[in-house]
Amino acid sequence: MTVTGGRLVALAGLALLAACVETAPPLPAPKPAPQPAPPAIAPLSAESLAERDRLDRLQTHLLAQGLLRTDGGGRDAPFADWQLARNFQRIAFYDEFVAARGSLVAREMETTLKRWDKPIRFGIVFGASVPEAQRTRDRATIRAYVARLSRITGHPMSMGETGNFTVMILNADERRGAEPLLRAAVPPIAQAAVRAVTFMAPETDCQMFAFTAGGGSAYTDAIAVIRGEQPDLSRIACIHEEIAQGLGLSNDSRAARPSIFNDDEEFAFLTRHDELLLRILYDARLAPGMTQDAARPIVETIAAELMGGAS
Repeated sequence: MTVTGGRLVALAGLALLAACVETAPPLPAPKPAPQPAPPAIAPLSAESLAERDRLDRLQTHLLAQGLLRTDGGGRDAPFADWQLARNFQRIAFYDEFVAARGSLVAREMETTLKRWDKPIRFGIVFGASVPEAQRTRDRATIRAYVARLSRITGHPMSMGETGNFTVMILNADERRGAEPLLRAAVPPIAQAAVRAVTFMAPETDCQMFAFTAGGGSAYTDAIAVIRGEQPDLSRIACIHEEIAQGLGLSNDSRAARPSIFNDDEEFAFLTRHDELLLRILYDARLAPGMTQDAARPIVETIAAELMGGAS
C-alpha cells in the first residue's frame, strides 16, 4: 500500500508541473497512403456456371463410390520396396503425352530422367472471374503444398508474384483466351500446348506442361492449368497432382497404389507412396538425363533403403 500511495502522490506532482509548461499543439496525424482498389471480379459466364454444376455432380459421384480419398493410403493399400521401384520406373521414365500434328496425343513414350536442377519459384495466375474467397483458399493451399514438397525433396522452392513454375486457375472464358498468358509465362511454348489449354477437352480437369532448354533433361519452366469451376476437393486434387508431376513424375501408372499418379481417382491428395517417389527422384545418386536402364539398380537401392528392406 505504501508503494501505491507514494506513486499516486508523485504522479499528482508531475501533473501539476506539467500544467505550468507551455506545450506546442500536436501535429496532425499523417493521412494513410491510398490503397489500390482490389481487382474487380468478373461474373461467371453461363458456360462457367454450367461447367461448375457438371463438376459438382462429378465430384459427388466420385465420393459416392469411395473415391477421392484424403487419407494418404492405409492398411488396405500396402506396398513393398520392389513395387515402389517399379512404380517409379513407370512414372518417371515415360511421358504421358506426345505432340502429333499440332496436338497433344495420349501415348506413352520412354524418356530420360527429368527434374529441376535450379530453385523453383511458383507464381499463381487467376482468371478474372475466379471469386476472391476461392483465390484466398487456393493461395494458402499452394503455399502450404510447396513448402511440403520442398521438405520432401530437399529442393529449394518458394512463392512469388511470378516464377518459373506458373499455376493458372482459369474459368472457361479465360482458358479460351489463355494464349497470351501462356506465352508470357513461357515464350517458346509449343502451339500444341496452347491448343490443349484453349480447347481443353471436357474430360480433362487440369494439365501440366514442363519445359527443358536445348534438348536437355533439366526443367527450366513449367505451367499447370486448372479448371477454376471445380469444387474445392477436386480443385485441390488437381493442384496436388499437377504440381507434383511438374517436378518430374510426369506419367501415370495403373499399378501405382496408393497414389495420385493413377487415373482411377482413388486418392485425391499426395500419399506416403508418392512422397517416397519424390524422394527417389531428387536423390543425389540420380541425375537429369539418366536412362531407365542406368538408373534401375540405383532406384532399387534407394527404394529398399526408404522402405527399410521391406519386400
